[in-house]
Amino acid sequence: MERISVLFENEEILVVNKPFGLAVQGGKGVGRSLDDELSAQVGYRVHLVHRLDKDTSGILVVAKNTQSAAKWTSLIGGGLVKKQYMAVCTGEPYSGGTGKGKIETSVTAHGKVQSALTYFTVEKRTSVAVETEGGLKEIPLFLLKLELGTGRMHQLRIQLAGARSPIAADDQHGDFKTNKLLRKAGIKKLQLAAVCLNLKVPGVPEKIEIPLPFHMQETLEKYRANACKNFLF
Repeated sequence: MERISVLFENEEILVVNKPFGLAVQGGKGVGRSLDDELSAQVGYRVHLVHRLDKDTSGILVVAKNTQSAAKWTSLIGGGLVKKQYMAVCTGEPYSGGTGKGKIETSVTAHGKVQSALTYFTVEKRTSVAVETEGGLKEIPLFLLKLELGTGRMHQLRIQLAGARSPIAADDQHGDFKTNKLLRKAGIKKLQLAAVCLNLKVPGVPEKIEIPLPFHMQETLEKYRANACKNFLF
């Protein structure tokens, strides 16, 4: 069992770096989960405060006891903990040429329709050439910095797909035909990671950051040399 990286710890919480492919919560049909493996690693039962999808990498807060779990669930829900993500997408959301903007839509989860808000900044633009029956096909790739204005289930994946900027290798909400081509280029893992927490909470760092996970770094570095002429870094 690979050890889970702990980024910060105090008497209430652990802030960890969840790897790709690890479910957050155990249950029926779940072979491995962060809550079980981290509990075994630290020697006591941890409590989930929020969640990441199995294939989303990055920063996750877990609590050491039920009282702390209730407190930090409230802090996150109240906006005192801001989460930032990075995503490699196959389209660029409309920004009026500024490279920055917001996506305001509604998303549906568990049969409930809720408003959702995401802020985005285009950080990098590149592309990958994939061999097809009709010849080489150029697929644009956009690295987006994302900040949640709300925290709905699958919000980023749903909103970006709706904004014609689906996350690369998202086979649940994304562009399935493009993902099939990307697999030929070796891009098979979901290109989404939680990379930063901004905290307005006494006793904890104001910011906790991690670099992009290796599979996302590999995507960007592999195709940097093949960037379209109009794509700038």
